[in-house]
Formats: sequence, C-alpha cells, structure tokens
Amino acid sequence: MDNTQIYKLSDNIISPLGMTAGDNLAAVLAGQSRLCLHHGLYDLPEDFCGSVLQREEVDGLFAAECGSGDYTFFERLCILSAARAIRQGGVDPTRRDVLFVLSSTKGNVACLADDPMDERCYIAGSAMRVAQFFGNPNEPIVASNACISGVCAQIAAVRQLLAGRYRTAVVTGCDTLSRFIISGFQSFKALSTSPCRPYDRDRTGLNLGEAAGTIILRTGGEADVDAGLWQFRACSIHNDANHISGPSRTGEGSYRVLRDILDRVPAGQLACVCTHGTATAYNDEMESIALHRAGLDTVPVCGLKGYYGHTLGAAGIVETIISMAALEQGVIPATRGYRAQGTTYALNLSDAVRRTDRLGFIKILSGFGGSNAGIAYVKGGRA
Repeated sequence: MDNTQIYKLSDNIISPLGMTAGDNLAAVLAGQSRLCLHHGLYDLPEDFCGSVLQREEVDGLFAAECGSGDYTFFERLCILSAARAIRQGGVDPTRRDVLFVLSSTKGNVACLADDPMDERCYIAGSAMRVAQFFGNPNEPIVASNACISGVCAQIAAVRQLLAGRYRTAVVTGCDTLSRFIISGFQSFKALSTSPCRPYDRDRTGLNLGEAAGTIILRTGGEADVDAGLWQFRACSIHNDANHISGPSRTGEGSYRVLRDILDRVPAGQLACVCTHGTATAYNDEMESIALHRAGLDTVPVCGLKGYYGHTLGAAGIVETIISMAALEQGVIPATRGYRAQGTTYALNLSDAVRRTDRLGFIKILSGFGGSNAGIAYVKGGRA
C-alpha cells in the first residue's frame, strides 16, 4: 500500500447543461446556465429559480443505452451516468474488486408521499438497485451527509481503495428536485427568485438544481501517475457542530479542512480552490473567513453554483469533474453572478475565465449540521 496511487479513470456529468462532462464544460466556459424561474412546478404555491432536467430526454437516453426496468427517475439518472463512465473507462462492473458508492442527500424522498413503507424511499435501496443493475456482487456504500455528500463519497471510496479492499470505485452523486426539497429550502427563506450571485454584495440566496455525476477512481502505480492522470492527494472532513443549519461564523470546520489538506498540498501548487459558494449570506461569509485564515486569499477561487444551482448530493462530484476538465484546458471557470465583493475578506474571484498553468486544486463543501469536507487532486502527480 506504500506505493499505492489513486487516480481518476473516467467520468460523466448529466445536467441541464449537457449529457457529458465535455458538454458541461463547454457550457460553463461559455457562461451558460439553465437557471430560470419556475411557476407552479410540483404544485408549489411559490415560484422558485432553479435548473431542472428534461425528464423525457433522460428517459429516452436511458431506454436507448440501458434498456428498461422498474426504476424511478432518480435511479435511472444514476444508472445512466454510471453506465457512461463505466463504458468510457472500460470497467467490468461485475468484478468483486469494483465498489459502487452513491452520494445523495434525499434520493427518492418524493416517494414518501405515495407510500412511506416503500423501500424506494430509502437511499440504501436505490444504491442496491443501481449496483445490481450492473451485476456488481458487493454491497454499495451510501454517503448522505447534507451538502458535503459528494466529497464524502469520494473520500469513502479513497479509503476503501487505500485499504486494498477494492481496485476500482464507481462514485455516483445524484439528486432530483421535488416539492419536499424545494419547500424545505423555501421555509428557510434561503432561495433566491433570480439566478444566484455567489460572494456578491447583492446576493439574495441560493438556487436549486438537478444533476448526476460519476467519477471512477482506481488504484495504480507511478506509471499511471506519470501518464498524466488526475491523482488524489489529500482529503479531510470536520464538523464544527455550530448549528443545525447555520455555518460557524468563524469558518472553523472549513478552515480545519483546508489546514489538513495544505499540510500535504502546498498552496503554491494550487491553480484554484473550487468552493461551495451557495450565494447565501452566511455560507459565503464563512468561506471567506476560512480561506483567509488558511492563507489562501491570493489563490484563485471559483464557484459553480451560478451555472448549476445547488445540486445537493451531486455537487461535490459534478464540481470536482468540472474543475479537472477546466484545468486540463489551462483555465479557471468564471464565478457566474459575481460582480462586487460581498464578504468581509476579499477573495481572488473573477466573473471572467482566467488562464492558469497549474494542475492542482481543492474542492470544498459545507453543509447542514456543521459538516465540512474537502478533497485535493493533482494532475500527473505534479502541479
């Protein structure tokens, strides 16, 4: 295990911006978004601004590529994303050394309205159906830890791979919107009725979005790293236990995550930090404090919620993949919606795409209950 390296084998993103990671990156770099105001969706009494998938398009692709079966839309989305990444990576999902990991905050929660005893209501059941679709013999892992689930899922996979239990991990993150989810955020008065503006002085709240993302991680040696693959470098999870929904005002948990990662990945190797950037008053302020405390004021920062909205359990995976794909092209995505400093500490933000020659980044997330997580990757093992 001393010489074990973990690298990214393949990936996929399905979102309103596109059906592949390449399509999504092109849309992001072009400044596109599908965030718009929805009227009467899910019979909600209030309008909401969000990014919503076309069910017919996803269902058509699933039927063409995966066949039929008694799966919910959430499960079909997970299977379709995983299937595309599996094909791209040439993975045999029936092998015993392949692990499936599912990240989701709510899964099929909408099913509760029909039958609270239906096993489809529970994320573990969905994870089993996804793994069984591919003929995988192992019990899958579920990461459901509020907004940090997507990074938690990658960390869970990394730990299993480093322990030598598996050689390959198929990590899928997905969430779909429903009356339950949207009304919950509306009750917090956390949603903006216009496209979100991360870190901006005029930000008014977050938007919600739908997406699925899959990243396949595999163990390898130095030859794989030298081949120019993305390599896992460091990760950390901390809970500051500040409040059930409000982040620590001092950014304590996020700061500790960054401090842990910077012990292994020097700031000078980083092209950027891809932040949570929800465009809520407290999250963005907290992140500015944490980044300042970690000495990262001058490192470029980018937030992707202005393109996707908050995709919940998919966010950590989708935003990791976009960060990798952008840096491969030598660019840092713009923070869509940002115009003027709106946090105590000025971050190195831009509303324009920026050039970079570095190939290392940190992805951080924060969530309800005081949860904070981060993961760092470097391409080719060097930045």
